[in-house]
Amino acid sequence: MPFKRLLLTGAAGNLGKVLRPRLRGHCEVLRLSDLGGLGEAEAGEECQPADLADKAAVHGLLEGVDAVLHFGGVSTEYAFETILPANIVGVFNLYEAARRRGVPRIIFASSNHVTGHHAQGQVITPQDPVRPDGYYGVSKAFGENLAQFYWDRHGIETVSLRIGSCGPEPTDRRGLSTWLSFDDLERLVIAALNARAVGHSIVYGASANPGTWWDNTGSPVDYRPQDSSEPWRARIEAAQAPEPTGAVQGGGYVLIGPFGDD
Repeated sequence: MPFKRLLLTGAAGNLGKVLRPRLRGHCEVLRLSDLGGLGEAEAGEECQPADLADKAAVHGLLEGVDAVLHFGGVSTEYAFETILPANIVGVFNLYEAARRRGVPRIIFASSNHVTGHHAQGQVITPQDPVRPDGYYGVSKAFGENLAQFYWDRHGIETVSLRIGSCGPEPTDRRGLSTWLSFDDLERLVIAALNARAVGHSIVYGASANPGTWWDNTGSPVDYRPQDSSEPWRARIEAAQAPEPTGAVQGGGYVLIGPFGDD
C-alpha cells in the first residue's frame, strides 16, 4: 500500500461516512477524527476525536500521518461566528500541524460555493476569480488561500477539491450540472492522493454531467469521472421549472441569511 497512515477529518460527516470504508483499502491504518459519532474502530482503523479549533489536539492528530483528507468543519451556510472556529481557525491549526509534523500533502475539501456567484451556464476553470456566495464559501476560499501560502512558504502540497452536489442522485435542475456521485467522489480523492507534483492545485468535483459549468482541463490530477446526471434529467425537468434568468451557480445559497441583528 502506498500509505502507512491516512487521516480523515470529518469522518462522522455526510461525506466522511461515505469515504471511511472506501479509504481503508488505500492505507495500512486509517485514522478517523470528528467531534463525535465515530463508533467503534474497524480493523485497520483508529479513532481520535478532536476539536479543530483546539490547537494542541490538532497537532496530536497529525502525528505519524502520511497525508490528510480534510473533510472536517462546518459543511453548509451559517452565521460567520459559527463558521469561524472550525473553518478558519481549524484549517490554520491543521496546516500549522502539518508543517510541524512534516506531513507532505493535504486533500482539502473545498466547495463549489467558492465560485457560487458566477452565472449558471458560464463555464469556469480553477483560474477564474473566486466569487463566494456566503460565509461558508468565504471560509473555503480562505482555506484555498492558506493552502497556497503553505505551498509557497513551506512546500506542503494541497489539492483543493471544489466539491459539487454530492449525493446518491441529483435532486434538482442545478444538480444536473453540479452532481458528484459517491463513486466519483472516491475516484476524485484517490486521484488527488496519488497525483504527482501538484503544488497547490484546485479541481472541481463533479461527475461527467452534460452541460457542466466547470472545466478541469490541464489539471495535474488525473480525475476521470464515470457517472452522469443524465439518467435523472427527464424526471427533474418535468418536476421543476427552469431556473430564473440570472441564476447563479451557488443556487439557493445566495438567499441564506443575513444572520443576527441587522
